[in-house]
Amino acid sequence: MKQYYVYILASRPGGALYIGVTNDLVRRVFEHKKGQADSFTRRYGIDQLVYYEVYSSSYQAIQREKNIKHWPRVWKTRLILKDNATWRDLYEDISSPS
Repeated sequence: MKQYYVYILASRPGGALYIGVTNDLVRRVFEHKKGQADSFTRRYGIDQLVYYEVYSSSYQAIQREKNIKHWPRVWKTRLILKDNATWRDLYEDISSPS
């Protein structure tokens, strides 16, 4: 079954945020970390995965991404803090073989 991800990257705790959607979270975050993603994330050093959600349909994931992008920053911060109070980079968790 195909999975789709809505993710939030940060430059640092409380720093610049980027919200995206992908069907391959490990690959996409790796691209951000290597500076192969869009210029906004490169320019501001946004490469720490601090939050993600999993969906079974691309439609649901895209709608959720659009919704989150329109939220006030304080709502986005609360969403991150709910599951990741220390703003830890979750990339190691998702890229390590189980």
